[in-house]
Amino acid sequence: MSDSELTKLESVPFRITDPELIPAERYYDEAFFQLEKEKLWPHVWQMACRLEEIPEVGDYVEYTILDKSVIIVRTKTGVKAFHNACRHRGLRLASGPGNCAKSGFICPFHGWRWNIDGENTFVFGKHVFTPELLDHAEIDLAPCRVEFWAGSAFINFDDNAPSLLDSLGPVAERLNARNADKLKMDWWYGTVLPTNWKIAMEAFQEGYHTMKTHPQLHQLSALGNPFGNDADGLVFNRGLTGKETVGMHIDFLARLSSGMGGMVHDSEVEVLESLRDMEVSDDPLEATMAFYAKAHEEITKDALARGAPMFDIAKVAAEVEFHAVEFMFPHYFLLPMLGAMSSYRIRPLTPETCLFEIWSLVLRPEGEEYETPTGPTILPYNSPDFPEIPRQDYSNLPLQQLGLHAGEFKFMRLSKDTEGMISNYQRLIDGYIAGLDPQRLAKAQNIVNAGFEGPISDIGF
Repeated sequence: MSDSELTKLESVPFRITDPELIPAERYYDEAFFQLEKEKLWPHVWQMACRLEEIPEVGDYVEYTILDKSVIIVRTKTGVKAFHNACRHRGLRLASGPGNCAKSGFICPFHGWRWNIDGENTFVFGKHVFTPELLDHAEIDLAPCRVEFWAGSAFINFDDNAPSLLDSLGPVAERLNARNADKLKMDWWYGTVLPTNWKIAMEAFQEGYHTMKTHPQLHQLSALGNPFGNDADGLVFNRGLTGKETVGMHIDFLARLSSGMGGMVHDSEVEVLESLRDMEVSDDPLEATMAFYAKAHEEITKDALARGAPMFDIAKVAAEVEFHAVEFMFPHYFLLPMLGAMSSYRIRPLTPETCLFEIWSLVLRPEGEEYETPTGPTILPYNSPDFPEIPRQDYSNLPLQQLGLHAGEFKFMRLSKDTEGMISNYQRLIDGYIAGLDPQRLAKAQNIVNAGFEGPISDIGF
């Protein structure tokens, strides 16, 4: 690292100097939040919408991040994005989803109009303006950079940032192998959490919390707890026969499905239930391997028979690195397990509140009738209508935010082996706040975009 880069990093307030210790102020300090707003969010690729939200020409959605707003619209020549402001006096033109195929965008203040390609088509009282002010380059909607991956549109306010795929790195190929571009929404929930956006993300960057937060999953772990005995000295599920091991794997995946939705879809659980009586070795590890091999085969066959665009699960599992949680910096997650996925998107609202959205995604047969969600079902964060697993997580996170203010809490203390993902992405935030070279930041992001429970990594600075 050059002296100038080090100097820039040293100027970052509450900078991470020990990768195992994350200063608490990063989760509530107003000045640090403003630096993220100024130095991070205008320069990163953000998942703005799923393309299935805008299937027809003229369909549009609004994406907001802090005080910025973007219109993403499907035109006859493809999907485009525009800054959501009238070029006359700055009014926000669109709010929420809609279709503008017939009317275009009309400013409610003075009636200026734009077509779906962002071209100005009408200025009321044109003769009262100096002609130079009405040059099309000045009054057409200002384009926002947009690129596409995994069935979604991503925007970036920085025209000089590296491309989306260059920023994503290897995670894109891992998820491409699982047909991420063909996933469709099953359901979509959202909530405002009384937590900093980073607190909300970090619960999904490690599995260490499963034993206490999700005991229903911990107790169904057929091969035991990788962290050792719990506080009561219990060692779960020892001495199982092969058939009992298979049954417990099915129970685990079914509970994961009911608790989460997308990670294991109902259609997959139905196939899994048919495997309870399969013949397996009495050795639990051998039974586990035989079960998953058969499960991969049967779920693939079932999906293809129904016309779903399923990949060969067994082949991909054998050939492509697999993580149950995949992170795309700065705010997007995909959680693959078999063929379906869950997905998260987190956006900051204030230093201590954020918008958290969850999707259940499935590989659905082309042409199958389904009422695709047009927006999230917004619930209180403590609503009993959330699936079991996020409900359990949401019960912890507000208490964590409160605990940061309890006094004498200075640092998050991370396991270097299983909570490294938290340290890695937090140090990348420091790189953005320091204003390091965009290519260096993209290389670091390729490392940060990884699976959960990873170790602390060298991200290059």
